[in-house]
Amino acid sequence: MTARGVQAGEDAEDLDVEEALALVNQGTGHFPGDSPHFPGTGATPAPGTPGPATGGRVSGQGGDAGPGSGAAPHGGPHAAHTGPQGHAHATPWPRARDIAARAVRPAARATAVPVPLHAALGLVLAEPLAALTDLPSFDTSAMDGWAVAGPGPWDVREGGSLAGHAQAAPLTDGEAVGIATGARIPQDTTAVLRTEHGRTDAKGKLHSVRDLGHGQDIRPRGQECRSGEQLLPAGTLVTPAVLGLAAAAGYDTLTTVPRPRADVFVLGDELLTEGLPHDGRIRDALGPMLPPWLRALGAEVASVRRVGDDAKALHRALTRSEADLVVTTGGTAAGPVDHLRPTLRRMEADLLVDGVRVRPGHPMLLARTKENQHLVGLPGNPLAAVSGLLTLAEPLLRALAARPAPEPYTMPLRDGVHGHPSDTRLVPVVLRGDHAAPLHYNGPAMLRGVAAADALAVVPPGGLRAGQEAELLDLPWAAAGIGVCFT
Repeated sequence: MTARGVQAGEDAEDLDVEEALALVNQGTGHFPGDSPHFPGTGATPAPGTPGPATGGRVSGQGGDAGPGSGAAPHGGPHAAHTGPQGHAHATPWPRARDIAARAVRPAARATAVPVPLHAALGLVLAEPLAALTDLPSFDTSAMDGWAVAGPGPWDVREGGSLAGHAQAAPLTDGEAVGIATGARIPQDTTAVLRTEHGRTDAKGKLHSVRDLGHGQDIRPRGQECRSGEQLLPAGTLVTPAVLGLAAAAGYDTLTTVPRPRADVFVLGDELLTEGLPHDGRIRDALGPMLPPWLRALGAEVASVRRVGDDAKALHRALTRSEADLVVTTGGTAAGPVDHLRPTLRRMEADLLVDGVRVRPGHPMLLARTKENQHLVGLPGNPLAAVSGLLTLAEPLLRALAARPAPEPYTMPLRDGVHGHPSDTRLVPVVLRGDHAAPLHYNGPAMLRGVAAADALAVVPPGGLRAGQEAELLDLPWAAAGIGVCFT
């Protein structure tokens, strides 16, 4: 017998064991389109509503917990608790992303630096881009043809005016000279006659086969901008087009915000770096996946290290890191070899987010380990780690790099998606025309769905029916724009 909300066959893989049990234990289960709340779960906070934040000093000594603080320190009578035993006090998903986006203190922001144009792609302008010259800096021809003076027909002067060459001698009424696109306009020119609009008669006179207006096909000096005019504001992402504009406006370097530096620590004794799984050991999927994903989110990955299930080794690795962001994988629960939380407690780190009401990935965490350093603890399951990246690491990196927040958008779902009783779900989807199609193989340990996905759909508690609008989180290489750059 299959409970409502837990479908047989392939769709059953959409839920992890804990989610499936939660649905079954509710008695009636839930399909998209039913009441958004399960019996006994109570009301779910609306997206963006401040929920039970989970900040606090991991040491249990209190202190500045940063944005979202308010819960008792870790270990106190109302401490946030996540992991296999429950996560009733975990942070709602929208609130967790907001905390991550606001976690960077002003003193931790990187100092802007000038970089050559060829190194600026994907960075953010730290100051406005103002034109260093008029554009164009002189009157130029917009077309190949003839520069003419006065009404026709015209006598054609020998020679011509080419781009990059000195300006031709002034014209007199009734005179024309050949000109190339981009060449300087001779003095007293009244228009440019395009090559295809001119003809010469037997006497060598040039005639126009169309009406020719005054100033036609002449780009006047300063048509695009004047020297000193602001072209782009600070905070603009440097795209290939921005590089072209900067070069045209006279720049050799751009003052930009440096890429945040990230260290990745892959935790666990059970991980293999090559070959097939054997003897209870599995291949490490996160070591190959996280560095390029972080680069696509704007980080410079300084190092990738594997750390065994050893508390001393983990403490040594974390305390020696000088990166702006440390990303760890696994060890976020409360198992016998899950050393991350005890290590953060030993470091007296400020715990800003201790568990998030999201599936997969709810045991994720965010901590401030130093005044200028943060740590994002990702669950060890691959898709759960992806959820943590997009929930906590992406908004934090965006703040460190001074990148603008993407405009939120929605699309209708082709198929309904069941919801968790109380948590947000992130479900891989492909974008097809005017709708998003949910993908199977979206369990916490699976990458098959997200490997084919264009985005993750944000599914609120209770689920969504077919045709309902879902908020989408673009994957950085699937979105149009600079996100496709992995270098």
